[in-house]
Amino acid sequence: MVRDVAFADIKVGDTASMAKTVTEFDVYSFAGVTGDFNPVHINAEFAKTTMFKERIAHGMLSAGFISAVLGTALPGQNTIYLGQELQFKAPVKIGDTVTATVEVIEKIDAKNRLVLRTTVTNQDGVLVTDGKATVMKK
Repeated sequence: MVRDVAFADIKVGDTASMAKTVTEFDVYSFAGVTGDFNPVHINAEFAKTTMFKERIAHGMLSAGFISAVLGTALPGQNTIYLGQELQFKAPVKIGDTVTATVEVIEKIDAKNRLVLRTTVTNQDGVLVTDGKATVMKK
């Protein structure tokens, strides 16, 4: 279900989250859609030779989960994504359950804009992606 939170009803401190278990299908689909066939994502034998010792999901896949929260939960429908700062802090592995969370940290009434802290954590509470988004709410 897609929510449509009115700009006037949004307050600093408001949060929303979504959780998703990352599957092999997700990683292969993301590679196919984006063309990012880096072997650390899709080749198990190659990935064994890396510092991660196994395949990892694309960092931008976790960023996509942030986008999903912004567009479907907070602020929801009619949100225009203007910008995103990201830091990838830890790998996301196939089978991890990640939770993307957004928190309103600034509200700019004159421009109908919001600044939100954006985080993704894994099932162990490890911060895997940290950032800040700027959106406009129509």
